[in-house]
Amino acid sequence: MNSILSVHNLSKTFDSGNRQLTVLSQINLDFEQGTTCAVVGPSGSGKTTFLGLCAGLDNPSSGHVVLNSHRLDILDEDARATMRNQTIGFVFQNFQLMATLTALENVMVPLELRGEKQVRQRAAKLLEEVGLGDREHHYPIQLSGGEQQRVALARAFINHPRLLFADEPTGNLDAETSARIENLLFDMNRTYGTALIMATHNLELAGRTDRIIRLRGGKLVSDDLTQQPEAQAILKS
Repeated sequence: MNSILSVHNLSKTFDSGNRQLTVLSQINLDFEQGTTCAVVGPSGSGKTTFLGLCAGLDNPSSGHVVLNSHRLDILDEDARATMRNQTIGFVFQNFQLMATLTALENVMVPLELRGEKQVRQRAAKLLEEVGLGDREHHYPIQLSGGEQQRVALARAFINHPRLLFADEPTGNLDAETSARIENLLFDMNRTYGTALIMATHNLELAGRTDRIIRLRGGKLVSDDLTQQPEAQAILKS
């Protein structure tokens, strides 16, 4: 299998008063196409920062990211944005739908940003896949949290991404709704052959992935396949 994402000596620091705060320190990892991975750790461990750096949403203080065979640090912002639109899907805890657009229009956005035409049919098909074929013309305010996250899932897969980043995708949902979103996420991931990297506090959800990476204080403390005893210990700790 080929790596869709590699990170090399990845570090991120911020100025905090008279000192520097290290959020990530010397992370080295590879992610294969089609595999699923959970990034776990306590709040402040660097999970969201790690996802942002891997997606090219922010620049590392040192080290570099190779996404789909392209080094992000040598691309300008426009080129990185193009890379994201062509390669990556995103699912966030707070959905991040555009309030002035309908569910269908929200799903269409990534392809419209590419300048593609006649995308309405593809968007409608994805809404059908997530069980919202009858909600096409509803605005986010007219949808429940679970429905909004299903719209976000459809939007994330509209461009057939090679890699999906999910940041606490069920963090704002009740247990029953979370279970439905989780099933949809893994089902669609298998259908489209997408690699999944997910930051989560939910260790039961993490246990459904192929691999669990644990961060603490910005450092990589473990990296295990979920079927291995080491990973099972992580889920119980």
